[in-house]
Amino acid sequence: MLSVINILYLLASVLFILGLVGLAHPKTAVRANRMGALGMLVAIVGTLLDRNVIAAGMNGYMLIAAAMAVGGLIGAALALRIKMTAMPQMVALLNGFGGAASVLVAGAALHDAVNPNLQLLIATAASGVIGAVTFWGSLVAFDKLQEWLLPGKPIHYPLQQPLNVLLGLIALALAVWVVRDPSAMAAYWGLVLVASILGVTLTIPIGGADMPVAIALLNSYSGLAGAATGFVLNNNALIITGSLVGASGIILSQIMCKAMNRSLANVLLGNMGAGSSGGASADETYAGKVKSTSPEEIAMLLETARRVVIVPGYGLAVSQAQHAVRELASLLESKGTTVEYGIHPVAGRMPGHMNVLLAEADVPYDKLKEMDEINPQFGQVDVVLVIGANDVVNPLAITDPSSPIAGMPILEVHHARSVIVMKRSLSPGFAGIPNPLFAADNTLMYFGDGKAAVQALVAAVKEG
Repeated sequence: MLSVINILYLLASVLFILGLVGLAHPKTAVRANRMGALGMLVAIVGTLLDRNVIAAGMNGYMLIAAAMAVGGLIGAALALRIKMTAMPQMVALLNGFGGAASVLVAGAALHDAVNPNLQLLIATAASGVIGAVTFWGSLVAFDKLQEWLLPGKPIHYPLQQPLNVLLGLIALALAVWVVRDPSAMAAYWGLVLVASILGVTLTIPIGGADMPVAIALLNSYSGLAGAATGFVLNNNALIITGSLVGASGIILSQIMCKAMNRSLANVLLGNMGAGSSGGASADETYAGKVKSTSPEEIAMLLETARRVVIVPGYGLAVSQAQHAVRELASLLESKGTTVEYGIHPVAGRMPGHMNVLLAEADVPYDKLKEMDEINPQFGQVDVVLVIGANDVVNPLAITDPSSPIAGMPILEVHHARSVIVMKRSLSPGFAGIPNPLFAADNTLMYFGDGKAAVQALVAAVKEG
């Protein structure tokens, strides 16, 4: 039976790997998602064949079935009702639940273990630390994104880093205690408590535009916690898939850090978002320089444009304007205009947010241009439509070394011949700083709700 279970776990792992590979491209993403779901089903079947589960008898299977039914109903409800704009919050919660499961499973295994070996003890301590940090860090990330109790901006306090170091040392000492004395369950739960506090203190300094990196990092933590729990249970499927999630999360975090001009060390230390807020005020930046426009004027500008680049941002996601944008692009293309999309890697609130939104509206993937590809071409672009984006097009990242976003790679839309910025107001982005692009000579501001504004522009182009 053990060989059958291992074969099933191996098959599940292969399906997970193929799923991850397929998710790298929109054309294969749906099939890849199904492969991942099938892999999870195979892994569950393998787990149900475990001798310990079989030994529990019908009562054990009924308990498992009830738990799966409850979890399935909750998952289905979330999948059907969650809005795309709330997807980062959902990802944060899922990361947290994975961490919590690791903590509880490892604690139960330690409690029931008879003469536990060194592998189990070290893995249990690792599950407790990483799982607790993941759970509470994810809850903080969820709340900062939702802005219920905590503000979305970074929260800093005196002796922040020394406190984190102290908590880390205490957690390490308790982990050693757990390894040396497996019967001391109080040490394990003390370890979980200290790691929980550490999860909070590491995450509350992160905020604003740095949240996509935090989400990616917490995703990695959840995978590492799962892998550690796999060593606790001697479960090959957990070890392999947890390692995959952990590694992919770290890689994604590094990509995000590069896109945000952050170092991974600062992320790990919870030292993100601490840039200077110096520079000109909003009044100094915008006074007498902002030029407002109307749909009719933009339609006239687009009438003569040969090449248009659309830059989506979080405002597009909030207003659910992706379908209206797709209609506008199709209308312009029918008139012979080349339309492309400039995608910043951290636009929105999670990695790939804009890609998913545009894919939902059936925007051809080959029209989505990454930042490094489109930036050298902005000088040859007639019109750029910036829809709900702010920090990712803010030239202060290039011109002001004291800016909180100094050095962050941006979409250099200011080099285009004309820039149309669609926003509700002149309010700042996540970084909380004014954007000189809004007052540039080649920029026109089109104020309004994203979806309604694009729809009005579509109507104006049709009339023109």
